[in-house]
Amino acid sequence: MNRRDFIAVSAASLIATSTGKLSAEDLSPGKPWYSTMLRCGQININEQDPLTMDAGAWMDYFASLKVDAVQLNGGGIMAFYPTMVPFHHRSEFLGSRDLFGEVVTAARKRNLRVVARMDCNYAYEEAFNAHPEWFAFNADGAPRRHGECPWLYKTCMFSTYFTEQMPAIYREINKLYAPDGFYTNGWPGTEGLDVCHCANCQKIYREKTGGTPPETTDVRSAIYRKYYEVYMDRISEVWKLWHDTAKEESANSVYVGNLGGGIRTVKDVKRLSEVAAWFNADNQGRPGEAPIWSCAQQGRVARSVMNGRTVTNVIGSYDTGRPGWRHTSKTKEETNLWMAQAAASGMVPWFHWLGGQPEDTRWKETGRSFFDWLATNQTHFRNRSSVANLAVLYPQSTIAFYGSNGTRDRKLNGETIDAADYLEGMYAALLEGRFLFDFVHQENLTAAALKPYRALLIPNAAYLRDSECEAIREYVAAGGSVLATFETSRYNEWGQPREDFGLRDLFGVSATGNAIGPNGNSYMHMEQAHPVLDGYKGTTMLPGPEFRVPVSRLGTGALHLSVIPAYPAFPPEMVFPRVRRTDEPAAVFKQNGASRIVYFPGDIDRTFWRSGHPDFSNLLINSVKWLMNGQQMPATVEGAGLLELFAWETEPGFALHILNYTNPRMMHPFISQFYPTGALQARFQVPAGRRIASVRALRANRDLAFKQSEGTVTFEVPSVVDYEVIALA
Repeated sequence: MNRRDFIAVSAASLIATSTGKLSAEDLSPGKPWYSTMLRCGQININEQDPLTMDAGAWMDYFASLKVDAVQLNGGGIMAFYPTMVPFHHRSEFLGSRDLFGEVVTAARKRNLRVVARMDCNYAYEEAFNAHPEWFAFNADGAPRRHGECPWLYKTCMFSTYFTEQMPAIYREINKLYAPDGFYTNGWPGTEGLDVCHCANCQKIYREKTGGTPPETTDVRSAIYRKYYEVYMDRISEVWKLWHDTAKEESANSVYVGNLGGGIRTVKDVKRLSEVAAWFNADNQGRPGEAPIWSCAQQGRVARSVMNGRTVTNVIGSYDTGRPGWRHTSKTKEETNLWMAQAAASGMVPWFHWLGGQPEDTRWKETGRSFFDWLATNQTHFRNRSSVANLAVLYPQSTIAFYGSNGTRDRKLNGETIDAADYLEGMYAALLEGRFLFDFVHQENLTAAALKPYRALLIPNAAYLRDSECEAIREYVAAGGSVLATFETSRYNEWGQPREDFGLRDLFGVSATGNAIGPNGNSYMHMEQAHPVLDGYKGTTMLPGPEFRVPVSRLGTGALHLSVIPAYPAFPPEMVFPRVRRTDEPAAVFKQNGASRIVYFPGDIDRTFWRSGHPDFSNLLINSVKWLMNGQQMPATVEGAGLLELFAWETEPGFALHILNYTNPRMMHPFISQFYPTGALQARFQVPAGRRIASVRALRANRDLAFKQSEGTVTFEVPSVVDYEVIALA
C-alpha cells in the first residue's frame, strides 16, 4: 500500500463494518484454522534486532517446538518492515531491511502460520505533534507519556487512531504479507478502565455520561456506570472493526485481542467473548504471592465464556516475578508447571521470549521438551467436553466492583479488601477436597447451563442481577443444590442494595443489618450434629469469619452452628467471651427433596484464604460432599499431596489430568524443585456400556494396569512428579 492508497481509505469505509457482534460463522468452533491449534509461539522483536537477527534460525527453533502458529512483531508502536503509512514509526535500525517480511517467509517455509503482533497503545512524538487528537491526556492537560520511555505517548481508544490509523496499518500488512491473523499487545485487557481527558473524551463524557467519570472504579457513581457501558461498547466496536479489517484479504484471517490475565477482571469478559473469535489470556507467570494454580484458574475463567472456542495463554519463558527480569530464564520447573496448567485446563500454551539475541538460552530446551511431548500426545488434548458435575460461579460483577470503592469502602489494616479473595478461598478448599469442577460465568446462569451439575457453589456473589437470582431458583426447583457465602445476592449487579437477599427464599433467613467486621477472635458454636460438622472431635467451638451478615433466627431445631460475637484478644486477662451462646445462625442447612442448600452468613471462604485455618476448608469440603447427596464425582484420586484435577471427554476417549502442587514455594515464585507424590489410587466413571481398552500415563510413557466394573475404571498411578495425564481409550 502506497501513500495514495492510504489516503484513499476513508474513515467512513472503515467504520461502516464495525457495528454488532461477530457472526455465528465467525464464532463457530471447528471451522477456523485456529480452532484446531494446540501449540503457539512468539518472539518479541526489539528495535535493535534488525541489525543482527537471524530469521531462519528463529523459525527453526519454533518449528522444533512443532507450533501451529507463531506471533511476530508487525507494527503499530513500531514497524519492522518498510511501511508507507504516515507516522507509523520504523525501527531506527531497520535500514533497507524488511525484517518482518523475512521472518514471515522463513515461517512459511517451515509450514508455520503467522499472526502479526501489533501494539496500539503508544506512538512516537512525531505522531503526537501531527495528530495530538490521537492521544490521551491527564486532567491537568498534559499528554500521557510512557513511564519508562517518555518519548512514547499514550493513545486514546476513543480517537481516530483506533478507527483510522491502526486499520490502515493492518491493511498495509495484509496486502504486503497476508498474515493468518492479527493480535494486539496489551489491548483491551481486563483491568480497570482508563479515564482520558482529551477534548474528544470530554465531549463523549458530557454527551453520554453527563459528567466526568471518576479515575478509579466506583460503582456508587451513576456517571461511572454509564461510562462502563460506553467503554465496553467502544471495545466491541473497535474489536469488530479490526476483525473485519483482518478478513478483507482472506476470510480465514482473524483478529484477536489481549484479554489480560487472572481471575481479577474489571472489564466484562462475557461481553468481550461476544466479539472474540478466540480468547487470548496474557497470563505469563505469577508475581508476588500468587498461588501456583493461577494459570489453571485463568483457563477456567476463559472457558466459562468461550463455549468451546479456542483459548490461548501466553507463557513467559523469562522471569515474571516482582521485580522481573526480561532477559533471564524462569526456572524450568516453574515454566513446566505453568505450561502444564494451560494444557490441563483446556488452553493452548503460547510460549514467549523477548529479543532476538538472547544471552540466556536455558528457556529454549524447556519449551522444546514440553511442546515435543504435547505434539506426540496431541490427540489426547483434543477435548470435547468437561466431565465435571460440580459448578463454581464466577462472580464477575462482584470481582469487578465490590472491593474497589464499591457500595462502601471496606478496609482491613488499611487495605481495601480484594474482592477475589472469596473465590480464592473456595478454590483452595476445592483443591484440598480433590473435587472436579467448572466455572460458570454469572451472565451464563441459565437452567440449561446449570443442568449438567449436581451442585452450584457461590463464593460471595454479592452483586447479582434479578435474572441471575431467578436462574438459581429454577436450578434448585429442578433438583440442584447450592452453597453460598456472605453477602451473596445482597445487591444488584451495580452494587445497589436490595431490601433483603435476592435469594432470601433459598437461604431461609433475611439480612437484619449491614455486614459486621472485620473481627478477629470471633467464633462459631456447634449446637447439634450435622454431616457438615463432622470431623471436629474434641471441640464444640470453631473459629469465626472476619466478616458476617447478621441474619434472622431459624425455627426450632434448625440451628446447628451459632455465632459467638468477637471479644478482646489482648491482654490475656481480658480474653473471655462476653456472650457465650446466641441463637444467631452462623450457617443454614436446608433440604427439600433432592435439593440441598448451605448458606454461611460469614465470609468463611475469604477468611480461609487469608488465615489458612483448616477448620474453614473442612467446613467447605464437608458442605460440598453433603450437597452431592451421594452422587459420585466423575473421577477421584486418593493419596498424599496437593493436587488439582481436570477430566475431559476427548476425541479418542477420556483424559484425567493430575497437577502436583505439593511444594514449599507454591505460594511464592519460583518453583525450582519438584516433590513427587507416592502411588495414587484413581477411579474414573465412564458412560454405561462404554468399554475401556487401555489406560496409559502419557508423561511416564507407560501403560497402567486397570480394572473395569460396569462404568467404573480403577487403576494406580505410580507417581506424579509435576504433571500427569492418564488417557483412557
